[in-house]
Amino acid sequence: MSLPAPTPALATEITGQAGRRRTFAVISHPDAGKSTLTEALALHAKVIGTAGATNGKSNRKDTVSDWQQMEKDRGISISSAALQFSYRDTVINLLDTPGHADFSEDTYRVLAAVDCAVMLVDAGKGLETQTMKLFEVCRQRKLPIITVINKWDRPGLDPLELMDEITERTGLTPMPLTWAIGIAGDFRGVWDIQRNEFAKFARNSSGAHIALTQYLTPEQAADSEGDAWQDSIEEASLVVDSDSPLDLEAFYSGAATPLLFSSAALNFGVKQILDTLVDYAPPAAPRPDVSGGTRAVEAPFSGFVFKVQAGMNQAHRDHVAFIRVCSGKFERGMVVTQGRTGKSFATKYAQQVFGREREVIDTAFPGDVVGLVNASALRVGDSLYVEEPVEYPAIPLFAPEHFQVARSKDPSKYKQFRRGIEQLEHEGVIQVLRSDLRGDQAPVLAAVGPMQFEVVEDRMHHDFNAPMRLERLPYSLARLTTPDATATLGSVHGAEVLERSDGEYLALFNDIWAMRRVEKNYPDLALAEIGTTRE
Repeated sequence: MSLPAPTPALATEITGQAGRRRTFAVISHPDAGKSTLTEALALHAKVIGTAGATNGKSNRKDTVSDWQQMEKDRGISISSAALQFSYRDTVINLLDTPGHADFSEDTYRVLAAVDCAVMLVDAGKGLETQTMKLFEVCRQRKLPIITVINKWDRPGLDPLELMDEITERTGLTPMPLTWAIGIAGDFRGVWDIQRNEFAKFARNSSGAHIALTQYLTPEQAADSEGDAWQDSIEEASLVVDSDSPLDLEAFYSGAATPLLFSSAALNFGVKQILDTLVDYAPPAAPRPDVSGGTRAVEAPFSGFVFKVQAGMNQAHRDHVAFIRVCSGKFERGMVVTQGRTGKSFATKYAQQVFGREREVIDTAFPGDVVGLVNASALRVGDSLYVEEPVEYPAIPLFAPEHFQVARSKDPSKYKQFRRGIEQLEHEGVIQVLRSDLRGDQAPVLAAVGPMQFEVVEDRMHHDFNAPMRLERLPYSLARLTTPDATATLGSVHGAEVLERSDGEYLALFNDIWAMRRVEKNYPDLALAEIGTTRE
């Protein structure tokens, strides 16, 4: 039985609001300036008053999107933050992602919730390892990509060399929207190719405030900058057709990438990035579901959980489930159904999150991110809906490569220890494996990168008052298997079978050679790569 469509007025409102949304994430290698750019974008949208200084996070005022103590101490992003702000009558939803490779699983979840990605490239280093890994995820998800060459205020590579590298390594055709005037390390400003004007930048309070910008005609720029202008324009003319509009179809299809130059630390070129997002980035659109169809943006409310985070409010020890709104109008207090369990619950505590700051929100539209506080039953990947059931594609888990046994240092605090491990697993911070042989008091923690263990230790100590000790296991490879593998591999050296909390069984191996010996000796044993479907 089909349900009545939303009223024409409501459908028009939802469609209009979805068209105003730009939901994106920034991907980069560590230290390419991702959190600095996040802060600079918020500064230009006048959401915050000042940004940090220029010499890296360790010397800066706290970055608004980095709120965990370890993030402040280390100067890295290890969790993802959701920032929403308005700019030019457009609602920008910026999902900050962990830059460190050890937290790529969290980044993957965030990329499931966005409509576009900004690929940040260090002008001095070009396309680095982690950038390429995240680019491949974006390609798999068919996300349009805007490329930003950052740190042009420092010595770096030749711009044409960077263009060639982007083309050769990503297969994307760069479509420059701005071109740096002055060589890397002598950043005078940018030629705005679409407007054919020169935006001349001047530093303002070491990058803590919006850069002073003067707009000049090409003739004025030639008089002002001399050879630097002429040399840059001649260089740009080799790859830029200033008379052609941006090829949006090539951008949306993943064949080409709009490209801009910036120095996020000095706030140079940041306004042009925001304008590009508003003018060209795709708005919220109908989203595919598991049936192969799409859910129209004006359909009744639906969304999915892409992240669960605890400890954001130290006073209350609460946790927040982050929901990407896919369709309809979200209204605080509405009763929604959790697809996995079929249970309904009221969304009484709905908030918008800006770094660590929050405010209650009453409504949200497709493209927005809503934080549901203390919705303790929600898991990453859960679909939520009103009226018309829908299930969105699952967010796959990465294959862990590092394994350690966790034990409570204080036996009297076992309850806190168990509760902490369950909560961190619930958030997706770590995968937890168990077996009858090891028992509940010694779960095996499985991670994509070793720094995840440091986060677990830190949070177990500070958030749950349950100090623990870790013991490294020799395994480096995991495969999905079946319960009967437990007996088969029970006496095999260099192998072990453990059960993950979602009911999957994982066979762990010391190395690829140990796995190949098992495959040779037990050819009928089911072993499948994690992330693939087991036959």
